[in-house]
Amino acid sequence: MKDIPLSEITLRKYEKPQGLEKRELIRKICLSLGLLQLADSRDIIVDILMVLIEANREKQELSSEEIGDKVEFLRKKYSLETKGLAESNIRRQLKRLRDAMLIEKTDNRYYLNEHSSLKEIFENNLERFVIPQIIERIKEYLNELEKMN
Repeated sequence: MKDIPLSEITLRKYEKPQGLEKRELIRKICLSLGLLQLADSRDIIVDILMVLIEANREKQELSSEEIGDKVEFLRKKYSLETKGLAESNIRRQLKRLRDAMLIEKTDNRYYLNEHSSLKEIFENNLERFVIPQIIERIKEYLNELEKMN
């Protein structure tokens, strides 16, 4: 049996979201979904997700280059370091968002899954699909353990 997970998700619970500005709220969402670690100094994924959320208002699909340009603008706006803006890193972070089933890619253009809101994506993909399957498999392991005792 292989020790490679078929599916993996990290969820964290933080204090209630009160009085947060938009970027900080998206940062907490990334932390809550395991896309970002608390100690991470490079939080470019926050800005990428923020850009895609903004583009979703107009149902825009953006290339990785367009995303990179918009992320650079955002990071300068918030007086943040512009490290991590290399095209390869932008694409790596986009792949992480795709693997988390939050975004899709068609013809090298990225957008929120089915042009839905992040809330709908979480409810439809993670809450209803991924999490129950993981819980069910864990129960299978627990049942096997019960049989051994």
